[in-house]
Order: sequence, then structure tokens, then C-alpha cells
Amino acid sequence: MANFIDRRLNSKNKSTVNRQRFIRRYKSQIKKSVSDAINKRGVTDVDSGESITIPKKDLSEPIFHQGNGGIRDRVHPGNDQFTPGDRINRPPQGAGQGSGNGNASNSGEGEDDFVFSISKDEYLDLLFEDLALPNLEKNQLDKLVEYKTVRSGFCAEGVPANIDIVKSLQGSIARRIAMTSSKRRELKECQAALAKLEADPHDHIQEEKTLKQQINELKEKISKVPFIDTFDLRYRNYAKQAIPTSKAVMFCLMDVSGSMDQATKDIAKRFYILLYLFLTRTYKEIDVVYIRHHTQAKEVDEQEFFYSQETGGTIASSALELMTEIIQDRYSANDWNIYGAQASDGDNWADDSPLCKQLLMNKILPKSRYFSYIEITQRAHQTLWHQYQEVASQCSYFAMRHIKSVEDIYPVFRELFKKDEKSAA
Repeated sequence: MANFIDRRLNSKNKSTVNRQRFIRRYKSQIKKSVSDAINKRGVTDVDSGESITIPKKDLSEPIFHQGNGGIRDRVHPGNDQFTPGDRINRPPQGAGQGSGNGNASNSGEGEDDFVFSISKDEYLDLLFEDLALPNLEKNQLDKLVEYKTVRSGFCAEGVPANIDIVKSLQGSIARRIAMTSSKRRELKECQAALAKLEADPHDHIQEEKTLKQQINELKEKISKVPFIDTFDLRYRNYAKQAIPTSKAVMFCLMDVSGSMDQATKDIAKRFYILLYLFLTRTYKEIDVVYIRHHTQAKEVDEQEFFYSQETGGTIASSALELMTEIIQDRYSANDWNIYGAQASDGDNWADDSPLCKQLLMNKILPKSRYFSYIEITQRAHQTLWHQYQEVASQCSYFAMRHIKSVEDIYPVFRELFKKDEKSAA
């Protein structure tokens, strides 16, 4: 008899620990299912959970069993149908078919797949594992935090230099009003009664003397209330506020011209939704600027970027010019890590494509950390692709990829934003 004791540490929520252990053990199979699932999803449900299917053959685990050592005596039952050397015919096709809907295996064997669901967070963690923004400045990583001193109300203790005179006097006045209000009311009543007696022609010497004595006592009590006390003092309070130093901005440029049919726009939207989920999940402090363009470019919000039906001709340089203006107005290259992603079908005015190349080379790429261009088309490449090829040959942080169908989106996305192993080390 052998007893095995599991002494691995486990939390109270045992199912959670076992679940994470299971996901780690079968990560390669799960990641393959996740990458396959991203191609089958609609634009609106890219970030939801997923049901993962793992073949039963991949779930085999080591087991403990009794070895075959030692001397054993076994009695095997005989048969009256076969003798040694008999040849057994193969069962006819379809034999052994059960009552289920599936077809029987040719070899007489079959395996059931194991299906389980992963949550939204687990799905996104696996989806964006080993991805990062390229060339992020080392002194501006999102794990580093700076602090600045900001005003944070008032406090009752502090150094004399931080005393707030106005706030302290307000507290003093409120305290003196609260402590002397009843005495002042009584004083007014006594003064009114004394004036009434003095106006009366009859003599009220004793009463007047008593009132005057009360008035003097009340005035003395009121005067004893200090003008300002120690607990009236209020000091300006200062607190340290964390400032993330990873200032990064991603410009998303999408062609919405008439040459972009609905299927092509859907692929572009899928790519940008994937990019948006990656950015907002991986980097806590990042700005995303959305620019749609046909013959004119316009900065839009997230809702309009993904769902607007606007269309028109194609002048790609309008989006690059608008991006340049926004960088100049709001995002200094000294303070921000600037990234760009452009999606198009490559169709553009022939005279405009050289201008796009000039804008990238002279104004955008010198200020950017990384710029990616994806062309979504099944046709031959147009002039914009050929101009951008010249840019890619001269600039190492400019990447361009070709997407033909939905199945290419995730592999291209991982290729564009794959973490650099050297920088990670």
C-alpha cells in the first residue's frame, strides 16, 4: 500500500488555484483556440469570454499503477471458437454504429473533446501575452511613477509657514459666535430693560444697579473669550500625487473612402478594436486619437470612428497632415511616446502618394517611436504601398503588412507588436 500526500500550498478558493494551474498546463492548446476564435467573432464581441475546446488526447496525465514485477499466476479463460493461428476478418463497414448522430470511427475508436469556458480577463490576458509597444522610452516606462506636490485641503496641525490666515479667522469667528451668542442675547435684553427703567420717571435705583451689575458681568464674560485659540488655526495641507511618466499616444488612421467596401472596413475595424483593447489593457495611461479620412480628414471619437457610415474619395495625405497638426498642438515629442497605425486598401490619388511619403519621412517619423501601415486588399498593390516600401527601407521603426482576409488579422497584429526579447531581458 502506497500513500501519496499533496503538500502543495493552496488557498481557500481552491477551484481558482486549480483553474489557473490547468490554464498554465495547457496554455499552448488554449492560445491556439483563442487565436482561432478571434477570426470567427463579430466586431462587437471581440472582448467577451470564450469556450475553449481541447482534444482529449492532449489531456493525458501521469498515473500511478502497480508494476509487473514479481511472480504471478494467472488463469485466462479459453474459447471454443478460435485456435492459435486463426485469421480474423475485419468487421464490415458501418458495423458497431451507435444510435448517435455522428459517424463511427474506421478503427472502432473515438475521442470526446474537452470543452471549458474562460472569462473575459483570462481571454484578453492570453490574447495579448508577449505583446508590447515597440521602442517605448526607457525613462518613461509605465511602471515608473513620479510624484508632484499638490494642495489637499486644510489640516489642524502643521508648521507656522503653512498657516492659512483666512481659514483660521473664519474658524475663530465661528467659535466666538457659538460661545457668546447666548450671553450677547442676554446682554441685549439687560440693556433694553435698563434703558426702559431710565426712561421711567419713577425711581428704580436698586433695579438699575442690579441690571448694570449684570451687564458688566456679561461684558466681562464675553471679553474673556479669546479672539483666536490654538484649535482655530488651520494649516494648508499638501499631498503627493502620483504622475505616471509613461505618456504614450496612439494615432489610429482609417481610410473610409468609397473604395473601402464593407468587408474591408470590417477587417480594419477588427484590427483597430484589437489594438484598442491591447492599449487600454496593457497601458494605464495612454491617449488614443481617432482620425477618419476620405478626401478630408477629421478627428472623431471612438463611437464615430467605428460606426460612422461617412464615405467619399481618397486623399491619404489629409490624415497625415491632421496627425502632424495634432502632434504639434497637443503632443510634444519630448514628453510623449508617439505611435501611429494606418489602415487602408491602398487606393489613393497617384499624385498624393509621394506627398504621403514626404509627410512620413520629414514630419511624423522623426517624432514617432513606431508607425505601422496595414493594407487590406486582394488586388495588386497600389502607388501608396510602393511609396511606403521606400520609407520602410530607410526607417527601421516603420512597419508595413498586407492583410487579405480576417484570418490574417491576429497573426499580423502579433507580428507588429511582438515584444522585443532583447529589450525585455
